[in-house]
Amino acid sequence: MLYLDDVPHVEVGVELLVPCPLTGRVVASALPAGEVAMTVHYGPYSGLGAAHRAVIDWCAAQEEQKVGTRWEVYGPHNDDPAKVWTEVYYLLA
Repeated sequence: MLYLDDVPHVEVGVELLVPCPLTGRVVASALPAGEVAMTVHYGPYSGLGAAHRAVIDWCAAQEEQKVGTRWEVYGPHNDDPAKVWTEVYYLLA
């Protein structure tokens, strides 16, 4: 999920390994390129706030400037929340 702002307006996507026809409101896009700060959260989605806070705190401690663009990449579905993982990215200036 790519967060476009703090409202939030978001863009939800899936990775395609082969091209396919896109119709209606489904459009091709790409995640931003550049240097990022990131972490991987293991566990239920309810803990994602702490993962975001960890990246924000790390950026502050390292005096890294975030540009506001951030996104999450979700691992494969698992009925066991302990086996779920999510990558959290913040684009740096």
